[in-house]
Amino acid sequence: QVLVAESGGGTVQPGGSLRLSCAASRSILSFNGMGWYRQTPGKERELLAYITREGSTNYGDSVKGRFAISRDSAKNTVYLQMNSLKPEDTAVYYCYAHSGRPYWGQGTQVTVSS
Repeated sequence: QVLVAESGGGTVQPGGSLRLSCAASRSILSFNGMGWYRQTPGKERELLAYITREGSTNYGDSVKGRFAISRDSAKNTVYLQMNSLKPEDTAVYYCYAHSGRPYWGQGTQVTVSS
């Protein structure tokens, strides 16, 4: 059973920062890639950031320049550094891994509010 699990969510003021972590049950380099998505009620799940096995990254337009994905293969962990947070960033954030099929974390709530 492949598991990925997010942590690091919480409440932050606009302009603040959070770092989310996604821990995987096996080597993150065994996946084709891993990424972060978010979802709010009534909206489609939105791709935020993705990193391939080779280390290439891409970002959704709404977070370019503010969010950064990184990884620590020794810890089987992928991170999402979130800076300059805005109220519209409020969502449930999901970790995603792909290796022939998708694997999803359980989600972690991020709330950006004064």
